[in-house]
Amino acid sequence: MTAELVRGQNHPLSQTRLEIRVSAGTPVVAAATLSDADGRISGVEWVAHPGTPTLPGLEVSRQAAADHRLAVDLDAMAEAVHRVNVLLALPAGSGPVRFGAVAAPFVAVTGLDGTELASFTLTGLDAESAVVALELYRRQGAWKVRAVGQGYAGGLAELLADQGLREAQQLAAGIGEAVARGLARSVQTAPPRTPEGDRTRQTATPALGAPDQGGTAPQGAPVPPYAPQGSYSGQAPGGPAQPAPQPPYPAGAADPSSVTQPSAPTSGGPIDYSHPRRQNAAPPPPPPTAPPAPPGQPARPVAGDATGWSMDERLYNQVWGMFEDLARTTAAYRSAVDFAESRMDKELEQVLSDPRSRIGGQGDAAREAARAKHAQLVAQAREALDRDLAQLAAEAEVVEPALPPAYAGWDNPVWHGYRVPMEMPMALRLGDLHLPEAAQVRIPMLVRLPLERGLWIDSGRAGSLDGSFTDSDELRRLAMEAAVAHAARLLAVYPAGEFTVHVIDPAGSGALPLVPLVQTGVLAAPPALGAAGVADVLGRLTQRVDLVQMALRGGAADALPPGFDTSHQLLIVNDFPHGFDDRAVNQLRYLADEGPDVGVHLMMVADREESSGYGPLLDPLWRSLLRLTPVPDDHLADPWVGHAWTYEPSLVPPGSQILQQVLSQVAAARRAWNR
Repeated sequence: MTAELVRGQNHPLSQTRLEIRVSAGTPVVAAATLSDADGRISGVEWVAHPGTPTLPGLEVSRQAAADHRLAVDLDAMAEAVHRVNVLLALPAGSGPVRFGAVAAPFVAVTGLDGTELASFTLTGLDAESAVVALELYRRQGAWKVRAVGQGYAGGLAELLADQGLREAQQLAAGIGEAVARGLARSVQTAPPRTPEGDRTRQTATPALGAPDQGGTAPQGAPVPPYAPQGSYSGQAPGGPAQPAPQPPYPAGAADPSSVTQPSAPTSGGPIDYSHPRRQNAAPPPPPPTAPPAPPGQPARPVAGDATGWSMDERLYNQVWGMFEDLARTTAAYRSAVDFAESRMDKELEQVLSDPRSRIGGQGDAAREAARAKHAQLVAQAREALDRDLAQLAAEAEVVEPALPPAYAGWDNPVWHGYRVPMEMPMALRLGDLHLPEAAQVRIPMLVRLPLERGLWIDSGRAGSLDGSFTDSDELRRLAMEAAVAHAARLLAVYPAGEFTVHVIDPAGSGALPLVPLVQTGVLAAPPALGAAGVADVLGRLTQRVDLVQMALRGGAADALPPGFDTSHQLLIVNDFPHGFDDRAVNQLRYLADEGPDVGVHLMMVADREESSGYGPLLDPLWRSLLRLTPVPDDHLADPWVGHAWTYEPSLVPPGSQILQQVLSQVAAARRAWNR
């Protein structure tokens, strides 16, 4: 029976190999400290955190997440360790800054078989940004758990200092840097499920400094689509319009997105679709109903089996639901395998510890029984995983052909019927994600539009799965082809005249991959060459960001100069840092930091090692960008469990002319729009 603890209450632990499960509803950092009988930490080597996730008998998560599983083996603790403190902290610079603004975190202590031994809900927190949730402690040779719930408004630094760590400030800063690196590789946070299991769209946070004012611009005045004018990105048929999606949180400062991935919710639940001026709006139509399944068989999947105002939104939510389902079913499988291995190790250890059974038929029989039980448990876990994978694969087979161009791969027939859209879609496909246990199930990697983070196409040798791709010239070419494919998709999914692409190619090394963009005439100008071209393009875009920021901050978004181009801007930078001086580097950092909020986006095609001469100056730049690779690589993590997912870019099939056909239509629509 589970012991539901209140603050200060303790409970004996019947097992020593434990799992501590954390559910917070918002990304938090999970860490743990080891302390002596007086509750003092002897040094940084007694703290497990995302930068150093493993200690003897203890392992914590490597990134901030809404859910965590911490592994604890109390028998493996050193004799000097008398207490294990489980810590939770809100990541600095992203999301909420105090626990009083989020749902109460829930912490449970379970056995390796999932049996819950004790649980604690951390209520009553307010201004605290770090908290000691639980304490596992020795008492007369036995271990107990105590619900603590002690919060610290000063964050991890104050918490660690209170436990006697002299290097508290330095360690807290190091943990923040490790978390920022983890967020930089995390796909944006996905929309949480409703209690009924529906996959629903969540609210979008407003643009920084841009509350919905509900005003309208004077006739003929240019108003950027990212301006605070109460405008909406589109209206679904038969329902109220939805606010344009905005960034959830920048990495290193994040999914956010959260690939983010989807915008951060303001309340943690499905949004209220009622509009203040449409109180009698009809609810969205229900999703399609699956045909009845034969007795004993799972329900047949259907495309759009999720809530939403339009089919595009339903498919978006359905894809994110598949993403979460695959992440969690794989986590359950891996946990079951770990339990089977731990059980076998323990049984074998018991056999070897008894001299009477160490040799002879009795010992052999015990070893065979332990291995047989291990094989049985693994087979049962694999059977459950295969059943879930079969259902997900069947769902992917019906969802993939139904995807609109923005979500579809370049080999999808939907591109052959492409027409320039009238409004911006919710999201964009950047590639596919899969796990080693389920390579046959590919999840489309969808990111919200407008882009919330810049993109970095890694052209270095570290950008391959095993680092064995040694032809650097070939890798640079593939990286530039991937960048062109991403840029072409962005041009294709925006309405005519609402997306403009600039290219900086100082040495002209990307001339061949850039041919589709240059020949079709979709670029704002020919690719900029040399240091002079770099300075000219960066100067104009920096000036644009300054101008729009001043207009927005002054509440005069309608006062931009006549003829001002209000479209979103994408800057592709190839072969960085060639052609860049110190001023150009600072301008590039400025665009990466400030540009997305005012419609200026960055796409870097670069090898980070080539800019190593700048030292840590460029670390914030790389962390702010979503790293993609031109070849398969397992560098991205999901926001639920933190699996390492293999990413594969969405590229045009060899010999296909679909890219030129689509870009030609985009160019023709732009010429007609400019008349």
